[in-house]
Amino acid sequence: MSRLGQMRHLGLFVAIGLLVIVGLITKPDNFATTSNVVSMLSLAATIGVITVGATFVIIGGGIDLSVGAIMALASVWATTLATQEFGPFVMAVCAILVGTGAGLVNGLLVAYGRLVPFIATLAMLVAARGLAQRMSDRKTQLIQTGNSAIVELSTTRLLGIPLLVYVFALVVVLGWILLNRTTFGRRTYAVGGNPEAARLAGIDVRRHTMLLYALSGLCCGIAAILIMARTTTGSSTHGDLYELDAIAAVIIGGTLLTGGRGTIIGSILGLLIFTLITNLFILNGLNTSDQLIAKGLIIVVAVLLQRRNLKEIR
Repeated sequence: MSRLGQMRHLGLFVAIGLLVIVGLITKPDNFATTSNVVSMLSLAATIGVITVGATFVIIGGGIDLSVGAIMALASVWATTLATQEFGPFVMAVCAILVGTGAGLVNGLLVAYGRLVPFIATLAMLVAARGLAQRMSDRKTQLIQTGNSAIVELSTTRLLGIPLLVYVFALVVVLGWILLNRTTFGRRTYAVGGNPEAARLAGIDVRRHTMLLYALSGLCCGIAAILIMARTTTGSSTHGDLYELDAIAAVIIGGTLLTGGRGTIIGSILGLLIFTLITNLFILNGLNTSDQLIAKGLIIVVAVLLQRRNLKEIR
């Protein structure tokens, strides 16, 4: 990692430390409790898995606005009565296949259909959310008692931490290895940094771009399993605005919107900052609209800092 990347991560750790201090000062009796920490980790786990996929897409020079809707679609499809009859394993596989399939469609539209990523994924956002509403008839679908294995991801704890947090940690570790220790990761940086140079170097840019969106869809499928475990439901309303939280976390973590630079660790640190901010607003009874304004300001500041750093490098 470059010195600039190390300084950026250090800054994120400092920001997290400051938010923790604010929490300890403003709500000392509530903030540091085990239940609150577990609640924050559980919330971060679902969005965090999506954030890992979004990191790959953005480093590769793309953007995916459909992650929240794909997660909702996967949760609805997996909780239909016909699917639940086959048990929790089939439900989980169904969620993963639906998420990966939707991501693959995004990749085909962007890579081979030559649609702008913003337009292609925006279309998927609308279509996936609409299909989820159609399948569920706008109703919340409950997980049947015979499929409690999925719910146990949220209720079963190891060392006091829900299993779904360990699933999130595993996804982060695998994502880090894929990005930093494999040819796929090196090609992702190359495609995002300079697609033409990557093509001349022998990389199939279109195929790799398609795989990046499929990977993002896979993460959405896994996130659908986690949100089903947390809520015991599948719903077309799941994942509302998750795409904004995931993209914002990636940007806060230092990943360039133009692609070619970024880290999994930075994205997760950005996610933790947003999770802490949300938690502090809730504990202090502050208005939700003020929370959104604060997040928006943070995103603007992060982008401005990115532009400044790029100018200094050049």
